[in-house]
Amino acid sequence: MKTATTFSILFWLKQSKAKNGEAALYARLTVNGKRAEISLKRKIKITNWNATKNCVKGTNQEARVVNEHLNQVYKGIIQAKNELTLEKKFITSQAIKSRYLKEDEQNHTLNDIIKYHNDDMVNKLKWGTQKNYFTTQKYISKFIKKQFNTSDMYLKQLDYNFILKFEKFLKEYQPLDHQKKMGNNSVMKHIERFRKMITLSFKLEWIDRDPFINFKAKFDKVERGYLTEIELVSIEEKQFSMPRLQLVKDLFIFSCYTGLSYIDVINLTEENINLGIDGELWIIKKREKTNKLLRIPILPKAKVLIEKYKINPKSEINGTVFPKISNQKLNSYLKEVADICGITKNLTFHLARHTFATTVTLTNGVPIETVSQLLGHSRISTTQIYAKVIERKVSDDMALLRTQLEQKTNPSRKKEIL
Repeated sequence: MKTATTFSILFWLKQSKAKNGEAALYARLTVNGKRAEISLKRKIKITNWNATKNCVKGTNQEARVVNEHLNQVYKGIIQAKNELTLEKKFITSQAIKSRYLKEDEQNHTLNDIIKYHNDDMVNKLKWGTQKNYFTTQKYISKFIKKQFNTSDMYLKQLDYNFILKFEKFLKEYQPLDHQKKMGNNSVMKHIERFRKMITLSFKLEWIDRDPFINFKAKFDKVERGYLTEIELVSIEEKQFSMPRLQLVKDLFIFSCYTGLSYIDVINLTEENINLGIDGELWIIKKREKTNKLLRIPILPKAKVLIEKYKINPKSEINGTVFPKISNQKLNSYLKEVADICGITKNLTFHLARHTFATTVTLTNGVPIETVSQLLGHSRISTTQIYAKVIERKVSDDMALLRTQLEQKTNPSRKKEIL
């Protein structure tokens, strides 16, 4: 069955609301007898209007300008109808009006994708990761306020130049709460989080092009810090009279022998400690950050610490293996531990995880594939960063050995060095 469609465009004056002899100009679309009206945001004198020809009378400058505008409106309405026809959309007067006025387009903004991402990540990301996104979003807001003097922008306005300017803004931004500007890797982390939000908007078809298509994040290579065996032993053997420092030291050492992150140590429960395939005690739990299952055999030094704190009143109240302490306080107290033990490195709790990967496991011949599993890495390439640290140590040790061998075979060389 074929359905006929009637379509017409009429320009007219709304004389019912005329003032001082002037009336507003409108376009009326009619499809199969159904009307839709569009205000053309212009007023003209009623006496100058030619209702028969649908135009302004005369050839003066004002008449030519208005009539040319009517001609452009007419073409725009026809184009809107043709677009809907090509898209096989149902043709109505309201549909044509909406297309002409671009009201049927969803012009999503930066704040829209930020809100969507925030709502979407609530049950997917841990709070620590969410906080990083909130920080990135804060910098996005600061940037568009400074660069464009606005609180929001359409996603379709974003381009490669926007990304470059945002990168420059981050590198030059001077935080008020501390002296140092952001390092390159911190800047790249913010841009990567921003990129994930924009990629999400592209997948949602909120934008038809990805402004990041030609952008490549450039990270500086950073070797992971870790404690040497001598440094680790110096902390292990130190006993503190202050309970808070002793607790912090014990938590740090426990991480050095299990590879667990702060959040996984502090939330460890007796239910996470089970007999493994070898009949020994293992830590079996999902990693808080990635939800990946960890299976870690408990080494003797870690087992001693579990036994030490399992009857601690604070542990029993919380239902955890160890008493609770915030990451901020823990890292602050670790600075005191470092000073007392003569450790000059920046001692943070995460350094314990690096120490487990290098000094405790890889250096003692544990295969990198096993270390990767113990750390809960989803890709072995992440673990290979630690292997490179070991290679550097091997290189340094061999360089020292070469020097010693040269001194033995060439006494004159020894005298030169002295």
